[in-house]
Amino acid sequence: MGRDRNSVIKTKLMKFRKFILVLFFYTLTFTNSYSIEPDVFVQSTVNRASNILSKNISKEDKINELKAIAKETVDIRGVGFYSLGSVRKTLDENQKIKYSELFESYFLKSFSSRLAEYTNPEIEVQGKDVLNKNYTIVNSLLIGTTDRPEVKIDWRIYTKNPNNPLIRDLIIEGLSLARTQKEEFSSILNSNDGDINVLFKTLEEFSKN
Repeated sequence: MGRDRNSVIKTKLMKFRKFILVLFFYTLTFTNSYSIEPDVFVQSTVNRASNILSKNISKEDKINELKAIAKETVDIRGVGFYSLGSVRKTLDENQKIKYSELFESYFLKSFSSRLAEYTNPEIEVQGKDVLNKNYTIVNSLLIGTTDRPEVKIDWRIYTKNPNNPLIRDLIIEGLSLARTQKEEFSSILNSNDGDINVLFKTLEEFSKN
């Protein structure tokens, strides 16, 4: 009886260990299945945009679909507050909320309307440079055609959450779009005694036109 009982216990323990191992590997696989490498993320994003631009649909429909991609893949809030520079520290909560709303409208219109001018841009991801756990630079090339030269594009990807990488900046032929935008906003504010309402009005007017 004692041996039989011990045998049953050992069998149950072995089954339990197998269950734990299966559960462990399942959890590991399940967790990693949602992570995405920055270079794969960029190539997937540009492929999605390229598919939209090659569709036989109106420019307005293309713009709307491109906006949807931007909302998913770009850290619009992060880009917006970076563009404000140190001024962001002087804003109260209501001003921050208003700015975030205005900047998102401004960014989405600017991004989508410019990109919609391309018929079918082919961008090839060529490599990546992991800066730290929060940032990776993804290198790519806009393939040249008879109408345009090839263009080097580097993507600054925010990877603090590896399951949800986000675009923070594009560096086109060495020129940072985020930094350029920051300089433009700084110029507006400096020309108007730092009045944030002037910047609000500028963003609002751009989005309406």
